[in-house]
Amino acid sequence: MSMINLHKPIELVEVSPRDGLQNEKSLVPIATKVDLINRLSAAGFRHIEVGSFVSPKWVPQMADTEAVFAAIDKQPGVTYSCLVPNEQGMRRALACGVKTVAVFISASEGFSKANLNCTIAESLQRLEPVLALAKQHGIAVRGYVSCVVGCPFDGAVAPSQVAVVADELAAMGCYEISLGDTIGVGYPEQVKSMLAAVTQKIAVDKLAIHCHDTYGRAVDNILAAMDLGVRVIDASVAGIGGCPYAKSATGNVATEKVLAMLAAKGLAHGVDVAKATAAGQFIASALGRL
Repeated sequence: MSMINLHKPIELVEVSPRDGLQNEKSLVPIATKVDLINRLSAAGFRHIEVGSFVSPKWVPQMADTEAVFAAIDKQPGVTYSCLVPNEQGMRRALACGVKTVAVFISASEGFSKANLNCTIAESLQRLEPVLALAKQHGIAVRGYVSCVVGCPFDGAVAPSQVAVVADELAAMGCYEISLGDTIGVGYPEQVKSMLAAVTQKIAVDKLAIHCHDTYGRAVDNILAAMDLGVRVIDASVAGIGGCPYAKSATGNVATEKVLAMLAAKGLAHGVDVAKATAAGQFIASALGRL
C-alpha cells in the first residue's frame, strides 16, 4: 500500500554543481558555476550542493570550490553544502565558512577500495575526525551511502549491509543519510527491500534517495522510496553528472524528470519549474550538450 503523504512537501537537493560537474573533462569556468548556483537559488531550491573539498589531483573540476562558494549569492533559508572526504577537506570547508558538509561512504567493499582506496571500516575511521570537527564548530553533516543496491565490482549489495553502514553514519552524527544507487542498476522492489532494512535502524524522515538514471529506472525507484515515506530527493538539472569511479554511471536523475513526476502526483515541492528548466538549459548549453 502506498504511504505517499500528499500534504507533506518534497525537498529536492540539487546536486548539479558538484555531483553534476565533477566528472566533466573540460574545466568549467568559475563564473559559469556561480551563475548556475545563483539560478538554482532563484528557482527556489532550498538545498544546493556547491562543490567539494577533495584533492585537485583526483577531481580537478572541484579545485575552485573555495572561489565558487565565496562568489555565489547566498539566499536566506537556503543550505549551500560542500562534500568533504577527510579532515583536510573539512578544515578547508571551515575556512570558507561552510555551514553544512556532506561525507560519503560505500555500502560495498569493492567500490570502497576502488573509490577510497580503503575498506569500509577504514573509511569510517577516516570520518571520525571530520565529524568531531563538525560537532566542535556546529556544522551540520549529511551522509552519502553509495552502491546501496548494486556495485560495479561486487554485484548485488545486501540490504542488511546498507543498513549497517547507514546506521554507522547516523550514529556518528549525520542529520540525514542519502542512499545512492550509484550505477543505476536498481529496480523498485530492490529499493524497497533496501529501505525496509535501513528503516529498521533509522527513521525514514532522516533518509534521502539519490538515483542514477543509467537504465531509465530512476523515477520508478524514487517513487518506490516515496512509497515507504522518503521525502528528500537528490537530483541534477539536465541530468548531468556521474561517478568518476563507476564507469557505467551515466548520469544523475534529471531534476526536470522528478519535477514532472511530482506534478503528476500533485505533490508540493516549492521549486519554480520554469526557472529550474532554464537553469538546466543554461548548464547543458555551457557544457555543449544542446
